[in-house]
Amino acid sequence: MKKLLLSLSLIASFSNTNAQWTSQATGFSEQFRGLSDIRIVDANTVWGLAYDGSGLGDNAQQCTVTTNGGASWTARNIEMGNSLLEINNISPVSGTTAWVSALIPTAGNGVIYKTTDGGESWTQQLANGFQTTGSSFLNSVYFWNANVGIAYGDPIGSGLGEMEIYRTTDGGNNWTQIAAAALPNPLSGEYGYNSTPTAVGQTLWFTTNRGRIYRTDDSGITWSAFQSPLTDFGSATDSGSLKFSNASNGCILRTQGTTYTFYTTTNGGQTWSAGTPFTGTRRILTYIPGTTTIVATSQAAPVGTSVSTDNGATWTDVESLEQRGASAFLNASTGWCAGFSFDSLTDGIFKLTGQLGVSNVAQTKFKVYPNPATSIVTISVADVDSYNLSVTDLTGKIVMTKSLNGIENTLDISNLATGAYFFNLSAGDKNEVVKILKN
Repeated sequence: MKKLLLSLSLIASFSNTNAQWTSQATGFSEQFRGLSDIRIVDANTVWGLAYDGSGLGDNAQQCTVTTNGGASWTARNIEMGNSLLEINNISPVSGTTAWVSALIPTAGNGVIYKTTDGGESWTQQLANGFQTTGSSFLNSVYFWNANVGIAYGDPIGSGLGEMEIYRTTDGGNNWTQIAAAALPNPLSGEYGYNSTPTAVGQTLWFTTNRGRIYRTDDSGITWSAFQSPLTDFGSATDSGSLKFSNASNGCILRTQGTTYTFYTTTNGGQTWSAGTPFTGTRRILTYIPGTTTIVATSQAAPVGTSVSTDNGATWTDVESLEQRGASAFLNASTGWCAGFSFDSLTDGIFKLTGQLGVSNVAQTKFKVYPNPATSIVTISVADVDSYNLSVTDLTGKIVMTKSLNGIENTLDISNLATGAYFFNLSAGDKNEVVKILKN
């Protein structure tokens, strides 16, 4: 997705004393590297899968990893020997070991690659899988631990051939194809989507173009399929995102043009509620594991973050300063949200600091625009009579200070050199930092 806005904030507060997003640098030297997927292994170890957010169409075969809770991130190239391979997803189990699935969409088939050195080098696995010309199409790879994992794709063969699914119990050295008897028959013309599956414990779900949900409760040994309220999880006219909090409780956000419908399940996806109009304003949904709290983010207007603590029934908009992409949470106080990199030292991901909650949430007061700016920026603020502004460059040097009054002020920045600047805005016990790009 092309980056639509460049309103970059260093810190976006959720409340006066509670949670906030804090910017971290993903380490990519390219500008506008986004993250299509964030995978948390533990509180210290997190991986992110890159994509090109510049709009130039670069096929980003890259990932980034932290082993110190995001204090530093190391960007890696995913070397697969073919620049045309597009990566579907990443599945890490430690700071050193991860797998990716990839394919050339116009050709089908697919490959699995594994790293055991934190992404420095990658080795192909399952060389004989997903190689049936004309029908094989690899969708995803997922590992529960260092030994047990699956790779799955579309049905193969003529007629009602089963979904092509392989399982390994030795870290990918050997794979066994799941027998037809352990798989539900696909519907006519049914296929899956190349994306990251939803997994909780030993249970994993993936979705199809016939609106069905495939589920395994034993790490890929046996499978069931259930019909969702959707006709398709990925068409232009009917699509949906599937999320689960635990093995039983989950939700679907359905998109039909400009109509959004929200469904819930309490039995792992076997049956679904009748559906109600979705009342949230942001639509990239992620559960806090094991809870009824859903975090919603958005990269398109309105950007920012919303939270529901009642399983999507009601929503509170908690901040609206920055594009927020895919997110992942270990718990209510540990999580990350995708952004876009500015350079190897600036931005790319946001870490949740503090306890996520909405009991005392307050909207961010300061807005600075346009961004990027050439000569004049406007600072607007609600419910503040006066405030102080301090502008620093990337080295920490203060280049401007102002004392301002009123709801709206304009500021001449034409004398500043081209680059990034931090606008530190403070009023009483309120303090916000907004990063501005000067052209």
